[in-house]
Amino acid sequence: MGRKFAVVLLLLLAAANAVYGESAGAKAHRQMVEAGQIYDDPELKAYVERVGQRLVAASDDPDGEFTFWVLDSGIINAFAAPGGFIYISRGMLPYLESEEEMAGVLGHEIAHITANHHGRQQRASWAGQAAAIASFIFTGSGDVARSAEIYGAELLSGYGRDMELEADGLGAEFLSRAGYDPQAMLQVLSVLKDQEQFARIKARSSGKPAGTYHGLYASHPRNDKRLHEVIDKARELHSDEYVESPEQPGEFLGHLDGLVWGESIQGQREENRYYHDKLAFSFAHPPGWTVETGSRAIIASSADGASSLTITLRRRTSDGPEQALRDAATGELGEGKALEQAGLQGYTALASSAGVTKRLAVIDYNYSYLFVASAADIAAADAELLAMIESFRPLAPQEKTNPDPHFVHFIQVPRGATMASLASSVDIPYAEEQLRLINGLYPRGEPRVGDWIKMIR
Repeated sequence: MGRKFAVVLLLLLAAANAVYGESAGAKAHRQMVEAGQIYDDPELKAYVERVGQRLVAASDDPDGEFTFWVLDSGIINAFAAPGGFIYISRGMLPYLESEEEMAGVLGHEIAHITANHHGRQQRASWAGQAAAIASFIFTGSGDVARSAEIYGAELLSGYGRDMELEADGLGAEFLSRAGYDPQAMLQVLSVLKDQEQFARIKARSSGKPAGTYHGLYASHPRNDKRLHEVIDKARELHSDEYVESPEQPGEFLGHLDGLVWGESIQGQREENRYYHDKLAFSFAHPPGWTVETGSRAIIASSADGASSLTITLRRRTSDGPEQALRDAATGELGEGKALEQAGLQGYTALASSAGVTKRLAVIDYNYSYLFVASAADIAAADAELLAMIESFRPLAPQEKTNPDPHFVHFIQVPRGATMASLASSVDIPYAEEQLRLINGLYPRGEPRVGDWIKMIR
């Protein structure tokens, strides 16, 4: 489906799964858990898992091993990875109206796995994007981020129309067999089409290029003939088993009340790790070490003062980190090697001059970071110092501070209220447009008096 890809490294590793074995998906999932990218709401997780397993039982692989996860990301996002990992972001949930629509998203992703789309898609394009995509995961910025913000699925998914249409059709069949109305698939696609239209308006106002609805549906999904054919075929299987009362919010909407909107509030930070909020980087250090931040350098020191690591910033050049290190070094260099961590490129080596050996490194991340590691006994301390350098990475979204969190809540529309008047009290960018989008009223719809609608507070 056409949507933003906030945590696309998992998808990248999953695509490589067909080549390197099923452990790639599991490894990527572990990395996401360790980075705090799973939303901490056990009840919501259990609910999504239950709906997902209901669809698996009705799929072409009812005995397959699938797990379902909610990502702690405000970006609209859902994707599948080989090994049975299915992800939906909390950022996508507020734009849906029912369990059936969420089932439509999950069913589509299950179909990508049962149809082996990861194994059938072109793999070569993924390899060259690995570093940039990994950086996007941790920073939410850069060229890949801008592509994702304009639904850059042509760049990132590699499925193409035929596979996406196949996933829509199979997903609709899974919905029907599970007792859901496959028309929910059309509604989800319409939600995403509205997002595309909104993205184009924002792009025009900012002067940035506007993306498309991943190039699959040039017109509105409700007008796409091939899409209707696969949905109508699935409707023949519909059993009318699932019923959700229109009179009151169901279980799905109940889980939305109090859902975090926008940036994460989990704020996960580890002990024995230094975080620089302004420059958005972090590195680990051994227990007992202290880190002092000055105007010119960041200095980490061991408790006994025998070892230290100094980090300074330099202007980044096009020559690359290896040449930058050679330009900064004095004396002889040895044991040099390239560094590649969290999507960042670097180089490290031992530098010896006047009988003193130090560990040097340069890592490019917005600036060029120069690391100088010293020790009374460099041979004994080098492994520890190198580990500190190799732990340097951008802050994960969950590690960034969020002083003004927002949440989704339901209110009953008072007499005389309009979307404009309701949005006037919502302190987020494009408040009126966002309220319309999450309530299915984009671009010009208005709520009725007494209706229960989603608000962001």
